[in-house]
Amino acid sequence: MESLNFFKGYGKVNPLEDQSPHQQESTASKRRILIISVSSILFFTLILGLALAALIHESNTEPDEFPYLSSSNSAESIKTVCDMTLYPSSCFTSISSLNISTKPDPEVIFKLSLKVSITELKYLSSLFTSSHDVNSQAAMRDCVSLFDDSLGKLNDSLLAMEVGPGEKMLTLEKVNDIHTWISAAMTDQDTCIDGLEEMESVLPDEIKAKVERTKDFLSISLAIIAKMEALLKKFDLEMH
Repeated sequence: MESLNFFKGYGKVNPLEDQSPHQQESTASKRRILIISVSSILFFTLILGLALAALIHESNTEPDEFPYLSSSNSAESIKTVCDMTLYPSSCFTSISSLNISTKPDPEVIFKLSLKVSITELKYLSSLFTSSHDVNSQAAMRDCVSLFDDSLGKLNDSLLAMEVGPGEKMLTLEKVNDIHTWISAAMTDQDTCIDGLEEMESVLPDEIKAKVERTKDFLSISLAIIAKMEALLKKFDLEMH
């Protein structure tokens, strides 16, 4: 009996052999369909995963509410402000070289321009103080006094912008005051030059260039504060 059962099971290793050609073809087709279906599911799963990853990346890199104020666009913020001045290149180069806020707005940029003007004016004053031109010493002393007056006005401007957390650095009243102070500082430079010319002083080229450079930076600060309200609107900000 065991031999009979053995021979009955012999030759049935591949069940397809007991099927008709039509059945075999049908089974093979089902397998192909199954393989294609599984491949399609895997493919669409991969596409869905890539799409989801792209969506997450886009949400993580979404720009700030005010694009000008994002850290990646700080250079663009400075350029926007400096383009309103007579010397946009000098303005941009001097301010962008400073340690600026990650989100510089027109008020911050103006404050930095004041610091640049103060640095330039201090250096100019030191050049006049160290001058040994006997024929123009009196005029030089007058210039140093005028420069000190200018520095006082610029420092007053910075002081006016010192506020508590969450407070606006500039109001319309402050803007008018600061505009007056910077204008007076520029007048001091012109008064210095006029006095030297009256004394027929011959200024070294280095000092002449430095005087003009200082006036340029004061002009930059003056232009920014004069157009502050319009600049704030460009950044979707308001003056209080």
